[in-house]
Amino acid sequence: MKLGKRKPTGREKDEASIELLEKLREQLYSPNLNVVRQTAYQLSWLQEDGLELLKEALFSNATRRTKNAATYGLRKMRGRMTKPALLLIKAGTESTNSATSQACRNAIDILFNRRPKSPRRHPSQNQRPNRFEIKDIPARGQRKNTDQPRVRRLVSHDPPRRS
Repeated sequence: MKLGKRKPTGREKDEASIELLEKLREQLYSPNLNVVRQTAYQLSWLQEDGLELLKEALFSNATRRTKNAATYGLRKMRGRMTKPALLLIKAGTESTNSATSQACRNAIDILFNRRPKSPRRHPSQNQRPNRFEIKDIPARGQRKNTDQPRVRRLVSHDPPRRS
C-alpha cells in the first residue's frame, strides 16, 4: 500500500523520532503479520503518537490484517492512553467499513473476556461412537493371577530326537 507523507504533529523532539515514526508507520502496513503485530505493540508504548498512527490505520482503507493489528495495539495501550484507546475502539464499531467494525467488535469481546458465539450442537453430535472396545492388555512379565506359583516351561525349538 502506498502511503502519503506524514505530517509531524509538533510533539516529536528531534529528527530521529520523526524517522522512527515513519518507519513504524510503514511497517504497520506490511504484508507480514508478525511484523504488523509487533509494530502495533511498539506503537502502543508511544502514547499520543502511537495512538494517532493506530487510529489512522484503523480508519483507513487498509487490509483487515492491519486493522486487526491496530486494534491489538489499541488494546495494549497503557497508562493514561487506555481510556482514549477504548473510546476509539468503541467508535470503530459504528464505522461504515465492515472490516473496521468487525475488528473493533472482536477487540471489545477480547477486552471483556466474552467468548465468540458458536452454534450449539446436540450432545450426541459431539461424541464419536466407538468402533471397538479397548481392553487392558497386561505388560510383559506380569502374571494375571498372582496366587498361583509360576511354572517354568522349557521350550525347545528342536524337533524331538528318536533313538
